[in-house]
Amino acid sequence: MNALNHVAIIMDGNGRWGLRKKKSRNFGHLKGLKTVETVIKTSIKQKIPFLTLYAFSTENWKRSVSEINFLFDLIRNHIKKNLKNLVQQGVKINIIGKRSKLPKDIIKSLKIIEKKTQKNNKITINLALNYGAKEEIIHACKKFIFNNNKKINVSNFTSNLYTKDTPDPDFLIRTGGNKRLSNFLLWQLAYSELFFIDMMWPDFDEKTYLNIIKKFKSTKRNFGS
Repeated sequence: MNALNHVAIIMDGNGRWGLRKKKSRNFGHLKGLKTVETVIKTSIKQKIPFLTLYAFSTENWKRSVSEINFLFDLIRNHIKKNLKNLVQQGVKINIIGKRSKLPKDIIKSLKIIEKKTQKNNKITINLALNYGAKEEIIHACKKFIFNNNKKINVSNFTSNLYTKDTPDPDFLIRTGGNKRLSNFLLWQLAYSELFFIDMMWPDFDEKTYLNIIKKFKSTKRNFGS
């Protein structure tokens, strides 16, 4: 049975789900937040040490201003409302991505939540905000250029990624029916199992999550052997 240390998730389909319900895309994002809470609770119960969630990509800036503002309002309100609860649950929050473009108050709030949860060790949640894997790899290359006395190899390159303190994902889940990585953890997912499901993110539930975990644990993994 395979050990499970890290799950990565592309939470796709919120907007489409909202429109299918004859509501707005923002309604879908709001419902998707409930799914995030379910997945975190299930991950804690399953004793999964690391969970990485693709919350906002570098490409998501192409969306409408109203949708982007709504997403950031969700983040603001969720942090304010749930910070105490996250601390009590033993959740450690780690933000990955390029922060400089984010609203200043969001950056300040993210620093606070990272500081308040840094000593927690029940589960580490990597929240990918303004994240793009190509940008991450370029960022790591620039660090090597700056420290030009180092010889580049897989190990020390990995130590310059945003996820340097996180093991590579054992598997990726992508909801919403699309079968692509969408610039998410391109380096880290090299040997991960990939689960693409048609279910929209707001419909993703504990039963579906547990079924994927069960399937992963029974999967034969050869890693080229």
